Amino acid sequence: MPKLQQFNDKQLRALAHAVEIAEDVTSDYYKISFNEWKRHRYDIKTLAHLEKDEVTHEAFAQITRYTWNPSQKFRGGQQFDYYKICLQDHMILDALARESELKLLPLAAYIVTHELIHVVRFSKFLQSFQASPTEQMKEEVLVHATTSEMLSKVRLPNLNYVLNSYHASCQMEKFAELSLEQRY
Repeated sequence: MPKLQQFNDKQLRALAHAVEIAEDVTSDYYKISFNEWKRHRYDIKTLAHLEKDEVTHEAFAQITRYTWNPSQKFRGGQQFDYYKICLQDHMILDALARESELKLLPLAAYIVTHELIHVVRFSKFLQSFQASPTEQMKEEVLVHATTSEMLSKVRLPNLNYVLNSYHASCQMEKFAELSLEQRY
């Protein structure tokens, strides 16, 4: 398999800025304090830090839900879910190469905001991670609308292009489910 294109240092800095924007607008919208974020176990990783089964060629991101079921030998251990937002550098960079008006910072802000909304909704049990295809489609429509609403207040060059181009996309991400025990 050929090596997939990854973000360079300049692109990673733009992505870090996009993550800040996404976390800020998501915190404001859902009224999530800094301490509350700790209850929403998630991480955001780029291609360089993904496992083979976290890579997809179908979307800009994949949310992988890992479930930790501690064994009886760990006192006080409780089952919990951890969400890994797996950004697909190669898919995002391909889109940037295809569309000259598309810029990384606003696209990444849109993608990360969209994925964080899913994480919050899954964590608060507002949506089931294992939804039917019909429920998934309804969830995508809702999350796209919420993402657009949240980001419409942000002043960012070329953001309107992203909001107008990707608001109806149903291929923003894929969902996968694994056990943390399989990893560790």
